Amino acid sequence: MIYFPGCTARLKLKKISQATQAILDHAGFNYRVMEDENCCGSVLLRTGFREDAREVMERTFKKLKGQKLLVSCAGCYRTFKEDYPEVLGEPLDVVHINQILDELILDGKIQIEREDLKVTYHDPCHLGRHRGEYDAPRNIIKKRATLVEMDKNREEARCCGAGGGVKSAYPQLSEDMSLRRVDDALKTGADVLVTSCPFCVWNLESEKLKVMDLTEFIRRGIIRG
Repeated sequence: MIYFPGCTARLKLKKISQATQAILDHAGFNYRVMEDENCCGSVLLRTGFREDAREVMERTFKKLKGQKLLVSCAGCYRTFKEDYPEVLGEPLDVVHINQILDELILDGKIQIEREDLKVTYHDPCHLGRHRGEYDAPRNIIKKRATLVEMDKNREEARCCGAGGGVKSAYPQLSEDMSLRRVDDALKTGADVLVTSCPFCVWNLESEKLKVMDLTEFIRRGIIRG
């Protein structure tokens, strides 16, 4: 299996790709990191640059065809899962790290130390509404902490404000949306806000509340022996 960190986890939030690899190594998971990674093309596609996106996707597809992919980014996951078959006419075999983590914990390859923590979970748009992935991250969180839900969760969760080019084109709107989502989290009384997308982590980072990717959160709770 090839680990495809995605642009944000590879370049800006390296702590997420590092946490992912540390967990996989601990579990003895067989994988390799894609060293010459291209962009998946998600941002270009979402912002309307379809021809440019297609060129990027074609180059990336040539490197990935026939491989089984593991991704950290919700945007990469949705793009590989849905947009590549639609735009290029060919599918890619891809799983999100949440799905692998859930399996590793169920199989006993990772043991988690439970702590007296309250955690709330933010559903990334690409992972939740777009792909219906709601249960795995919650199952994982419950292994380590008490899950407290925001009023708006699952398919009704607010967007963090980062995706679709909003953060680049409309930074003030993006910031306002992130502050609103952090306020949702603060109302739960949570100690930590956890999500499953590097882009969401980047936009939701706050001085008011600890924000972590699920891989970072789980890495800190692994029982080593």
